[in-house]
Amino acid sequence: MDRRTLLQTLGGGFGLAGLTGTLQAATADPMAVRKPHFPGKAKHVIYLFLNGGMSQVDTFDPKPALIKYDGTPMPGAKIVTDRASGSLMKSPWAFKKHGQSGIEVSEIFPEVAKRIDDFCLIRSMYTDSGNHGPSLQIANCGHQLPGRPSMGAWVTYGLGTENNNLPGYVVLCPGFPVLGASLWTSGYMPSIYQGTHIQNSAVEPEKLIQNLCNGELTPQEQQRQLALLGKLNQGYLDRVGAQPGLDSAVRSMESAFRLQSEATDVFDIRKEPEHVRARYDISDFGRGCLMALRMVERGVRMVQVYHGNFQPWDSHDDIRIHAKLADKTDGPIAALVDDLKSRGLFDETIILIGSEFGRTPMIQNSGLEKLGRGRDHNTPGFTVLLAGGGIKGGTVYGATDDFGYKAVEKPTHVHDLHATMLHCLGFDHTKLTYRYAGRDFRLTDVSGNVIKEILA
Repeated sequence: MDRRTLLQTLGGGFGLAGLTGTLQAATADPMAVRKPHFPGKAKHVIYLFLNGGMSQVDTFDPKPALIKYDGTPMPGAKIVTDRASGSLMKSPWAFKKHGQSGIEVSEIFPEVAKRIDDFCLIRSMYTDSGNHGPSLQIANCGHQLPGRPSMGAWVTYGLGTENNNLPGYVVLCPGFPVLGASLWTSGYMPSIYQGTHIQNSAVEPEKLIQNLCNGELTPQEQQRQLALLGKLNQGYLDRVGAQPGLDSAVRSMESAFRLQSEATDVFDIRKEPEHVRARYDISDFGRGCLMALRMVERGVRMVQVYHGNFQPWDSHDDIRIHAKLADKTDGPIAALVDDLKSRGLFDETIILIGSEFGRTPMIQNSGLEKLGRGRDHNTPGFTVLLAGGGIKGGTVYGATDDFGYKAVEKPTHVHDLHATMLHCLGFDHTKLTYRYAGRDFRLTDVSGNVIKEILA
């Protein structure tokens, strides 16, 4: 054998070896359970999203200076906000200390306050954009521009699923938040990691999920259909070789069939005892929390519950609307914590509660308001709450200035929050990557630090 022939043989051999690995990866189950980088304390995530922008100074970040300086301009240079702002405005509600930790909570969240020792409050969050769309993208996908995989996609890509009869990632919203499906997309990852959006404005499973049940064929007849299709597909594959696209379609059909039996159970909250349902069945958000509990109990990796259609917490005109919004969320959040504990799931489930940004301590004064008691978007400082798997409860991390405008102590970017959550799930956020267009992408883009102080 001459040198040229030897090199051709070796080159072809290496190429075939690489192709074999690629084909095996393509036909492997993309949702199979996978081990993380190291043992994580959490296995699931429940993301309760108060879309629109929850005001930190009216909920979980008390500022006595707002009482003292109410109605006066904020000291220092004029702050430029998205819309014209006026003088400082105190919160309409009182704050009190709760629990052994003594963390202060607004009176509009009385039930969460009773359980505040289970939560870590990050009061020093900040983000990059004051517009709803880009800030929602950052909060959910780690980047302002659409097209990046969502947090739920990264979680299911990293861990797989414990229940092949249900989607690994489910999104519940009675409608659509701003931007809609781009917030739970799989981006450049396989579509199997995309979130399954369900409009949870109904109670009956057959109304929640269209075409859930086949009205013409029995489950046994459908099973025979799938078996026949499986034989035909396998015969085709035996002739032409691996076909990742066909394999993905087959998996989707099989998942849809399995979903029929599983979904009618998991989404039917009427199967819960009356005393359980009574604590949730006060709003779409409450029922979403109960569904999230039931799904996590059955192995779903991540459930995201949006509070409502569009952006209900966007209180530009009258901040006092926050009281009505909190009334629909406070009880269900508390019930979710209690029931995760009673079912042995709290220590393995991360609960994240937050918005895309906060609200200004100043009154909004752009001339468009009817009541003039609202607050504008605030990106330099806001609050999120964490509880459950791997999080140290009864703690406060970071702080905003005296008026609640800007993070001044331990500023925490959204990338830091994502890095910390991935750590609790057992991942080094710098190593959980996906190669696309010649680059290794990650949820935290090119930054992010694990907040070790809040880890249990």
